[in-house]
Amino acid sequence: MALHKGSGTRDERKVSVNPFFGEANPVSGMTEAPPTHRLPDSPLPPTTAYQLVHDELMLDGNARLNLATFVTTWMEPQAGVLMAECADKNMVDKDEYPRTAELERRCVAMLAELWNAPDPSAVVGCSTTGSSEAGMLAGMALKRRWSKRNADRYPGARPNLVMGVNVQVCWEKFCDFWEVEPRTVPMRGDRFHLDPREAAELCDENTIGVVGILGSTFDGSYEPIAELCAELDALQERTGLDIPVHVDGASGGMIAPFLDPGLVWDFRLPRVASINTSGHKYGLVYPGVGWALWRDTEALPEELVFRVNYLGGEMPTFALNFSRPGAQVVAQYYMFLRLGREGYRAVQQSTRDVARHLADRVEALGDFRLLTRGDQLPAFAFTTADHVTSYDVFDVSRRMREHGWLVPAYTFPPDREDLSVLRVVCRNGFSHDLADLFLADLARALPALRRQERPSSADKGAVTGFHH
Repeated sequence: MALHKGSGTRDERKVSVNPFFGEANPVSGMTEAPPTHRLPDSPLPPTTAYQLVHDELMLDGNARLNLATFVTTWMEPQAGVLMAECADKNMVDKDEYPRTAELERRCVAMLAELWNAPDPSAVVGCSTTGSSEAGMLAGMALKRRWSKRNADRYPGARPNLVMGVNVQVCWEKFCDFWEVEPRTVPMRGDRFHLDPREAAELCDENTIGVVGILGSTFDGSYEPIAELCAELDALQERTGLDIPVHVDGASGGMIAPFLDPGLVWDFRLPRVASINTSGHKYGLVYPGVGWALWRDTEALPEELVFRVNYLGGEMPTFALNFSRPGAQVVAQYYMFLRLGREGYRAVQQSTRDVARHLADRVEALGDFRLLTRGDQLPAFAFTTADHVTSYDVFDVSRRMREHGWLVPAYTFPPDREDLSVLRVVCRNGFSHDLADLFLADLARALPALRRQERPSSADKGAVTGFHH
């Protein structure tokens, strides 16, 4: 979550509440508006409090038009009802809410089978608040396994984690919080993610693991997990170093099993020790729920699992958080039950079809060059063509915001900081009709952009809030 500071000025507003906010007598609502940065002295009627918050939130962007986020922005009404019914259930209290705990266990079992675990009954896993927490847990398991194998050298030796420079920011946080040296494979040329050989070359006796990304957030491309494992197999043959792989399948973990079943990236590869995904991305659940699974108990050291005597029952738990609502886990089980394999395949295929259709149409406009085409993750990145000099991707992002579309523009990391792109994420609910409306608005913006003398943004860091 973002960090926020308290207000630096005293709130002295003298604004009246709309009299129609009163529940029965309009005059009863004519009170001074409550302060915004300190607790009000007196309570408000619930309808008044609701309307004040509701009205302010109207200034947020429309989530359905947010093409920056991978997070689910539409679910069926029945799912919303279930989530409301479970919002007051504490996921951690498995003794008091045993059926909610059972639904979590079933979801783990379903994912183990979906990700081709050799022995699904041996897999251990848990729900999390999202892939960021899941990644932290997976990293902790990697570090603990390494430290046990190197007890004679640790804590003197400094552990390291190898990954592409394109990883999501949670992996940078993990390395910082848990004092692990990040070793990143840079982007080179038109390769925008990890190179397996370069990754293996960065490994040594202090490497706790390598992170492979099944679906880079920068451009939507899959990293070659099988090739990565093959390079690490060869490294072990040469040096004896046995380096495990964690697959961050935040998005692709719920795409590849349905659309790319022949792609080998999961527990079919013996070197893959753990996998995470975001249930609230292409798992099709509102935020926030993630999942972390380990191949077996050897991959998740027992000493990391806490067995807590809580409200009358012993509960094994592996989490950074404790109390959280059961709503999202129940919604995940609802989606698994509701769609099944064929349903998920149909939804994800439709989303990929929209992405590929829109990418082709954007390319046909003539002003843009595609980096990816939406044929892996249902997302694609594009930049301005070489002949375009009057505007840049940041100008396009601002123009599209005028029409309500939230399209991130951002600069790639080392060694491709020269490249700035736009990225469009297609999700369930972003239909062909909406894609055509987006394209029409983009086409309408181009004449004015072409008439500019030069791009209007000198400071690229100041024009976008997108940094992952």
